[in-house]
Amino acid sequence: MTEAPSVPFATALRTWTRIGLESFGGPAGQIAVMHRVLVDEKRWISEERFLHALSYCMLLPGPEAQQLATYVGWLLHGTRGGLAAGLLFVIPGALVMFTLSSLYAAFGTVPFVAALFVGVKSAVLALVLEALVRIGRRALKHRVHVAIAAAAFVAIFAFGVPFPAIVATAAGLGLWLARLFPATVASEARPASGGGHAVDALLDGALPQHAQASAGRALRVAATWLTLWLVPVATLAIAFGRHHVFTEIAVLFSKLAVVTFGGAYAVLAYVAQQAVATQGWLSAGQMLDGLGLAETTPGPLILVLQFVAYLAAYRDPGTLAPWLAGAIGSAIALWVTFAPCFLWIFLGGPYIERVRGNAALRGALSGITAAVVGVVANLAVWFSLHVVFGTVRPLRAGWLALPVPEPATLAPAALAIAVAAAIAAFRFHVGMFALLAGSAVAGLALHAAGLA
Repeated sequence: MTEAPSVPFATALRTWTRIGLESFGGPAGQIAVMHRVLVDEKRWISEERFLHALSYCMLLPGPEAQQLATYVGWLLHGTRGGLAAGLLFVIPGALVMFTLSSLYAAFGTVPFVAALFVGVKSAVLALVLEALVRIGRRALKHRVHVAIAAAAFVAIFAFGVPFPAIVATAAGLGLWLARLFPATVASEARPASGGGHAVDALLDGALPQHAQASAGRALRVAATWLTLWLVPVATLAIAFGRHHVFTEIAVLFSKLAVVTFGGAYAVLAYVAQQAVATQGWLSAGQMLDGLGLAETTPGPLILVLQFVAYLAAYRDPGTLAPWLAGAIGSAIALWVTFAPCFLWIFLGGPYIERVRGNAALRGALSGITAAVVGVVANLAVWFSLHVVFGTVRPLRAGWLALPVPEPATLAPAALAIAVAAAIAAFRFHVGMFALLAGSAVAGLALHAAGLA
């Protein structure tokens, strides 16, 4: 298997570990972290190829940021690189989430931890806005792209238009743009190998073995990952029965893995309905607490499923100790949530790389990329509202479903830290680690002073 000689695997492992530890703030924050590290700092991948990969990951069910990490890791070092990147993106957050779930189940909310992450979330907000500006500036190369991004933002933010509909419309507009202004799309396709990007230098020539598409390879990948994903689910059903809590967790979250298009935010309403109203695993307030924990820990926001599964098994442990049942339920949720992500990337990645040179498909992806900027803007605004305000309610009028914050729930401490972090990031270019650490300390200090 050919690999990028300029990026040793050990170096990649250290970088993916760093990204996993710094990936706060849900999809918007995690995409911001990866863009800053992979494109700007390490120069492992060019802007054009990063956005190409992001556009594909946005089309997939499941956590787009974790899939983006897996995709880039796979480009660099094949299957082992994809596994390393994807797992290291999840493991730090999963360990933190397991610890917090255990504490929550035993003692309820933990004010000290909440105060710590008030500062972290506020810093992430500044990083998200900084990344949105950078990505938007580089991805929106034509007025039509700007219009697509703006329309995508309004459609998903104010009207809740399903993400697949936004993608299909954006792809059609991208095709139209490519036919009317072919020079625009051609400029996007220029290889970046001369810019010192390791992935582009590797892949702009003949594709290495792991990035080449073939029917035989596709069948092997599908058979391997479907077996790894579904055999444990069938084993649980046989061993414990269809209505055991372990089996119900495996089946429900396996379903979510194939229907949750549009990222983590798209799945939350469905999870809340199933886990709260149908299964009765936890209350609506506890579901919100779990979402708050997931937002303030590194790793994908979809780790809220780990929290849900922990509480479900903890409260129905059978003959097991509650904490052990919770740990097993948590592990099952993680497995059936993330195993399909590797399937989508390893199966589809070679085909996505192959179509980069196709003008029509490149045009469609340029439209999708513009729509992705709008979607990331939506995530940024959604995250901003939930950081700065304690309560955000939907304002519904016909098709309109606008999230509106309650002014009385404004969190001055979070707002102050976010403003300070934004100034530090935009004006003084403070590094990410210093920004996160300083903001966390500020959150603790304000909590000690009774201000947060």
